[in-house]
Amino acid sequence: MIRVLLAEDMHMIRAALTALLRLEPDIEVVAEVVRGDEIVPVALDVRPDVAVVDIDLPVTDGITAAAELRERLPSCRILVLTAMGQPGHLRRALAAGIEAFLVKDAPGERLAEAIRRTSAGLRVLESELVSSAMEYGESPLTPRETTVLRQAARGATAEEMAAGLHLSAGTVRNYLTAAITKTGARNKIDAVRVAEDAGWL
Repeated sequence: MIRVLLAEDMHMIRAALTALLRLEPDIEVVAEVVRGDEIVPVALDVRPDVAVVDIDLPVTDGITAAAELRERLPSCRILVLTAMGQPGHLRRALAAGIEAFLVKDAPGERLAEAIRRTSAGLRVLESELVSSAMEYGESPLTPRETTVLRQAARGATAEEMAAGLHLSAGTVRNYLTAAITKTGARNKIDAVRVAEDAGWL
């Protein structure tokens, strides 16, 4: 029996995934969590064979939590199941030692098969995402440019960012200009779109 921990914050999706997996004779959902910071403590308690983790979780994102889980419980394999199929997320997941990456719009039977393959120590990756990850490459943005662009995506003004980052508004504008140039965008809104599509934010 393959013991599975499911980390998903959307109640209806989590319930549907649990119901789907309960139909499989060799898979048992032994725990469900809704926040990223719950993954490691619960996994250490129930000792799952596979953790199925969403990226976009409250408190701690799924990839950060999964990287910590790899260190604390190396016997647990990790499968990222996400709607956020950007190539940058795939690269980040692979760098964190995650074995499998599946998008949520895959057919239902793919999940059970992916869990079995992940449990057996095999990699499960979406071929289109791998191709996109190779096409986009690593993020050209510095950590500070990434931070500023993330805040711009949330609608923060240069003055608000400057106050929060303890920088001058002019310095923030310089970071935004650099991010726009590096992404080949027309303006900051376009830069946010390009960076999000590539998974750099």
